[in-house]
Amino acid sequence: MPVTARGRVRWGATARAVVRRPDLWGVGLRQVRVLAPPGWWRRAPHLPVPAPDYLRFRLVTQYGDAAHEPDPADVVTYLAWCKALRQAAP
Repeated sequence: MPVTARGRVRWGATARAVVRRPDLWGVGLRQVRVLAPPGWWRRAPHLPVPAPDYLRFRLVTQYGDAAHEPDPADVVTYLAWCKALRQAAP
């Protein structure tokens, strides 16, 4: 996911990676709903993307740099982990 000059992530490559994995569509939609900040539709970019502070935190904890471009494969791995965790829960 390339990061723009203003620090926003472009989600196209990640969306394409998830589209290729129909088994992760449900968990992907669930994570979008969970991670999107309340009232996301009232603020630009009018998309249910994670809050900038949360995304920055995740980038620092994953890559050690808030400006690092997340790898779409890492997002797919995260969604697979979320799915496995949910299936393992009683």
